Amino acid sequence: MRTPLPPGAEVVVDVEKGVYRGLGLSRHEGQVILVPQALPGDRWRIRVGDSSSGVARGIGLERLQDGPSRRPSPCAVSHRCGGCSYQELGYDGQLALKAAILRESLARAGAAYDGEVEVVPSPERGWRSRATLHAAMRASRLVLGLHEARSHEVVEFEECLQLSGRLNRVVSGLRAALAREPAVARRLEAVDLVESDDGSEVVAALLGSFDPAKVGSLASLARELPDLTGLGFLSGRGPAGRYVSVSGSPYVHSRILGRRFRAHVRSFFQANRFLRERLAEQVAGFVPDGGAVLDLYSGVGLFAISLAARAEHVLGLESNAGAVADAVENARGLAHVRFVKGDVAEQLASMPAPSAAEHVVLDPPRTGAGVPVVRAIVARRPRTVVYVSCDPPTLGRDLAELARGGYRPDALVAFDMFPDTFHVETVVRLTAA
Repeated sequence: MRTPLPPGAEVVVDVEKGVYRGLGLSRHEGQVILVPQALPGDRWRIRVGDSSSGVARGIGLERLQDGPSRRPSPCAVSHRCGGCSYQELGYDGQLALKAAILRESLARAGAAYDGEVEVVPSPERGWRSRATLHAAMRASRLVLGLHEARSHEVVEFEECLQLSGRLNRVVSGLRAALAREPAVARRLEAVDLVESDDGSEVVAALLGSFDPAKVGSLASLARELPDLTGLGFLSGRGPAGRYVSVSGSPYVHSRILGRRFRAHVRSFFQANRFLRERLAEQVAGFVPDGGAVLDLYSGVGLFAISLAARAEHVLGLESNAGAVADAVENARGLAHVRFVKGDVAEQLASMPAPSAAEHVVLDPPRTGAGVPVVRAIVARRPRTVVYVSCDPPTLGRDLAELARGGYRPDALVAFDMFPDTFHVETVVRLTAA
């Protein structure tokens, strides 16, 4: 067995393939080395970093040869910013790479999928309707932007290609306005932004150590930003944090499948304005007509409400109180659609077994549903499970657990909800074997 390369060694490697999290996999005398920002077919001179479980991390020093799908990046900060891992990969190459990584991630987790993997494309620019920007003070100046790759260093940008023109104007306006409010800027940690699909509404939520009794300067800030239709701040930390409105409304609205959806600036809602409706159509299309639907991690009710016309009863479970309030408003007039606030695992554990045919839809956070939730789903013996995931490794883990419970995937469609990044959204339908 060869001795692993010591940290600090410099070698030349060829990138064999891409792996999850925007890394390129290479080998040197049999040792696997993962290189950030390296694309299939590239040749790099690298410095070997730390190793874990026999896999070394490489630090790119010089790209000696471009892979066949490389392109010049249209973004001035893509070499530093962690927002886009694949900005220098041609779009067809991105779709092919995401399909390959998804398939390999499922196989590595013991949940191999042998069918076709289609990745539905998206426009690359202006797709993001929700964003979180990070703030830091640098030489007494506020820096507002995105985190550097694998770092908490904040990278500023003049224009983010993921954002619409209006959102970019809001970011520029916030920087300028906050520069004139140093007392606010010093307390700012991040800014949540949300925009309606048609661009007519933009809301900003400031996150930091703000005193609710001292919001006068925030009110003046709102007056300086005409592109904002709502501004507020978060009082308190974590789940207990409370949104305090300073100006305007905290909500934006979107029309999906003929129905108007409301979303609070702090509620989860799918970010890609171009694929949101197509995703809802796909999920609804995977659920057979009739019976009851249990929608787990239901957010503002996108899937539950999209399934209302096909189901006898729909129950959504969601832990975020604001999202539940949005969902209840969005389902107004649909008497057979109901939402309950609570921890999904705890709610499932206390629910009685279904008395008739049931279908389960779940769209968990990036950490996945986890073994307790998956086992609780299996115990209910639903006719259909539709799993929506934004993380291939945790999806693979949960699909493997579903397989142990007798459920196998019979259809899969991926959506490029996050163009130019390493993320991919996957919708999987499973039925009892």
